[in-house]
Amino acid sequence: MDVGIAVPDGTQDTPADGPVRFPTACPTRVVLSHVTSRWGVLVLLALRDGPVRWGELRRTIEGVSEKMLASTLRTLEHDGIVHRDVQPTVPPRVDYSLTGAGQELAERLVPLMDWIVEHADAIVDGR
Repeated sequence: MDVGIAVPDGTQDTPADGPVRFPTACPTRVVLSHVTSRWGVLVLLALRDGPVRWGELRRTIEGVSEKMLASTLRTLEHDGIVHRDVQPTVPPRVDYSLTGAGQELAERLVPLMDWIVEHADAIVDGR
């Protein structure tokens, strides 16, 4: 697998240069931590099929606290991955959906989740 990692000086650190490095200051670390946080992947997958309201997200992603769901959504919205749409109704209706970048990212996560679903029992049982 050819993984080129952008380093702060604008160059690429590729396998042709030797082993891939993961520099501390690399912006990919920030994005990776947001996307692959405990709840980030689940939020992305829950939003894959279209807009979802807050309560529906809480029911879909069992075990997430209101605080963590709000924090995860806020972070992903700030990153341009999730869109928050507030309807001017009483009470306010808030829908969350994926942006174009978010949809592309979620589609790339599906094979990873498929692999995890296929192997999770064996991995957990093997502990």
